[in-house]
Amino acid sequence: MPRQVEELRGAVPGDWADVQLPDQHGRRWRLADFRGNNLVLYFYPRDDTPGCTVEGKEFRDLHGHFAALDCAIVGVSTDSVASHRAFVEKHGLPFPLLADTEGELAREFGVFEDGVVRRVTFVLDRDGRVARTFLDVSPRGHAHQVLNFVRTLLESHRMLGG
Repeated sequence: MPRQVEELRGAVPGDWADVQLPDQHGRRWRLADFRGNNLVLYFYPRDDTPGCTVEGKEFRDLHGHFAALDCAIVGVSTDSVASHRAFVEKHGLPFPLLADTEGELAREFGVFEDGVVRRVTFVLDRDGRVARTFLDVSPRGHAHQVLNFVRTLLESHRMLGG
């Protein structure tokens, strides 16, 4: 049975932490590789389409702000490694795009429907738990919205003595 997005909030990292997928250079990544940092994991339908390009470029433009907060960014779609490589080169995206060609990771996160990845963003905390889910994402302005959440997450962590 497919996982429901709503089930993931605060969930201890499950099978998704060890799913290995190649990025635009063929390097294989697991979400577990990002433990110790916060992680923006954004799922999107297709490379080089209007909405996906806006979203990717906005994350690109704010990449330094996320990096300053020890927060990595990873994009995921069902496109191939070659498609991701062309998309990254065309738009200068400085973060990994994972080729989930079989929809394995998208299914683990409950965002794979009818052979298409839904546009949904997850923020994972330093322990790999889902801290926030952004559903029904509108690409324009989304990266700023996520950055504001990450800032709030870190500030609340500091206030609690973390």
